[in-house]
Amino acid sequence: MALTSLTAVTPNRLIRKISIKVGGETKSREVERFIKFLIVGTIGALIDLGLTNFMMKFVFHVASDNVVPVLISGAIGFSAAVTSNFLWNRYWTYPDSRSRSLAKQIAQFVAVNAVGLGIRLVVLNLLYTPAVWLVEHVSHDLIHFNLSANQEARIGANAVIMVALVIVLFWNFFVNRYWTYNDVK
Repeated sequence: MALTSLTAVTPNRLIRKISIKVGGETKSREVERFIKFLIVGTIGALIDLGLTNFMMKFVFHVASDNVVPVLISGAIGFSAAVTSNFLWNRYWTYPDSRSRSLAKQIAQFVAVNAVGLGIRLVVLNLLYTPAVWLVEHVSHDLIHFNLSANQEARIGANAVIMVALVIVLFWNFFVNRYWTYNDVK
């Protein structure tokens, strides 16, 4: 009996129940899409942050005075996440959007995400140095914990990447919803 009740609650059913409670009958479909978009985005963020951190630690030498390795690592992580996000969004979040050709939808999704990458790079470029400075001063002066310069740089980079992820999330959702997936009713 317990196994039967567990299998009856699938992720899609749970998301549907939540979306009806939050959005009512009239807005539940959009709430459902937004929840799925957030889940897909979370998977993408894990891919993004995982690959970005791998690149910063093992491929590039990240230093507090040089943002270029962080930008390159971040662009690689972002690109892998965009690929994952496109596939999940096309086949799970917006399965009814496949009336548009795959090539056109990929081009639109990539264009939206290219602007998102630009937003991310601007945020990283503007906030990286202050974030590293803040990490250095908080760790040394407030909690008296000594981190290496590379650790401070990676922590600062991750903090800024997370800020950028939130900003780009809203850009990506609204532009993709009303341009890339505008064939969905």
